[in-house]
Amino acid sequence: MAIILYSFDHFCKMKTLRVTGVPEHFNLPWKKVIAKQPFISRGLKLEWIEESRGSGQMNLAIRNDETDIALILTESFLQDFENGSPSKMIGFQVLSPLVWGIHIYGKSLINSISQIKKPLFLVSRIGSGSQLMSYVLAKRENWNKANLNFEIVGNLQGALGKMTADKSELFLWEKFTTKPWVDSGEFKRIGEVPSPWPCFVMVASQKALNRFEELILELRDLVYQESQNLQTSNSTAEEISTHYNLKLEDVKLWLAQTQWAVNGEISVSGLKKAMNEMVDLGILKSELRLEEFLISEGIHLIS
Repeated sequence: MAIILYSFDHFCKMKTLRVTGVPEHFNLPWKKVIAKQPFISRGLKLEWIEESRGSGQMNLAIRNDETDIALILTESFLQDFENGSPSKMIGFQVLSPLVWGIHIYGKSLINSISQIKKPLFLVSRIGSGSQLMSYVLAKRENWNKANLNFEIVGNLQGALGKMTADKSELFLWEKFTTKPWVDSGEFKRIGEVPSPWPCFVMVASQKALNRFEELILELRDLVYQESQNLQTSNSTAEEISTHYNLKLEDVKLWLAQTQWAVNGEISVSGLKKAMNEMVDLGILKSELRLEEFLISEGIHLIS
């Protein structure tokens, strides 16, 4: 095995590229690639940052120059871009919908979504998926969007600490991530609501693209390769189960319904359909032009 020695001078000149994502199984391909530090010999260190507060907080991190790349829910990124985010989408991360569990307090007497009359949603922050997906649920349940109420709790742990039996607060979160607390009885899942679009996008700040665009695209493609490897490996379910402390049978179910992106292809019709749905839901004010929020290089548009 070859041992590569680097001088003190080398590390003094080292640049860092920061990548932020939620501490969930969706991001395993990124964590595996970053662990290999593929650009060290070229003077670039990759840093992985976990953000439990969700997409709204990651949008803020992009704006505040606290990260360079973020793995953000599609609806949350597009809304924030429309509101001035200095970022671009460099590709999809996950092509399948996100299946959100609809959770209430574990000891609540409510057992069905039909029993909810005045919905109060616990959300990680305004602009996060936990808030924006409430509009999808409201449309499905014929609730008046104007009557929805929200309380910011920060993250999953914040929701666990805030829920009570008397208010029947609703908390939307990815159903396999919350499954351990459903199993323990701290949460009760009374339904599910899938996102009507591919769930995660890869986003880079314009500042990072100006400095590192070629390397960012190279990194993205390494992640796509890792995603392909994970989707075809027989050991992926066990690896995720161990790494994220999830039951093996739950991980197998999750893998069966999840499709990581494995290249830079983007369906124009699919993205436009998603944006039209977001306009209808009030998440977007109007359909965005693709050239506004997509990088100009490294993307292959298909019909």
